[in-house]
Amino acid sequence: MSFDACAALVAKGDPDRFLSAMTAPVALRGRLLTLYAFNLEVARAPWVSAEAGINEIRLQWWADAVDEIYAGKTARAHEVVAPLAEVIREANLPHALFEALIRARRHDIYAERFEDMEALVAYLEATSGGLMALAARALGASENATPLKFGTGSGAGSLIVALPALIAAGRNPLPKGDDAESLCALAKNGIDAIAMARLGRRTVPQASRPAMLAGWRAMGPLRAALAQPQRCLQETWTGSEFQRRASLLLRAATGRW
Repeated sequence: MSFDACAALVAKGDPDRFLSAMTAPVALRGRLLTLYAFNLEVARAPWVSAEAGINEIRLQWWADAVDEIYAGKTARAHEVVAPLAEVIREANLPHALFEALIRARRHDIYAERFEDMEALVAYLEATSGGLMALAARALGASENATPLKFGTGSGAGSLIVALPALIAAGRNPLPKGDDAESLCALAKNGIDAIAMARLGRRTVPQASRPAMLAGWRAMGPLRAALAQPQRCLQETWTGSEFQRRASLLLRAATGRW
């Protein structure tokens, strides 16, 4: 099975995860790239149309495609579904994480804010956290809460980067109330989650560390949001390109995600 289509999708649509996947052994990169391509497709589904019903159908298509894989049916003829079926079977990935990820993305279809921070964190756990847990399992990790926690924290950083664009599109996800206060609370939650996950570094096998490197940039926007919440609400955090690549190389070399 060729993973070239998945690699192309991720290189264009999720360059940070693409670079982190390149730190994995060549024989296993396809697993990560396939999961990241699946994530891109599901994340984009709520934005396909201005009609919520069409977006619901698109997300349901992915839910059905995954269900069919676990039911042992022939994978749908799709450039991501076919390799995804192979990765799921080879790595024995848990169905529940895929179900939770797709279900959480239904929130993105509608221009509704999360009711409270607990609901927003639960969304990040199901999406970013679940994806990192799947990636770690795909590289050999056993069931472990550390990738889920680290993915949830790094997902908060990714959301902060996307926040100005989401607000401009009328899709502000922050809980109702003062946006600056909510953003600071989100950033603190993300920093705390990452710190807690890092206490469990030794529970993540070395072979699975490339999956953890997907969150290597998270602390930048999290710290920026705490220091300058109003600015992060209005301007997209970018960071230095040199620091971006140098930081990944350093973390890949030391294994300290």
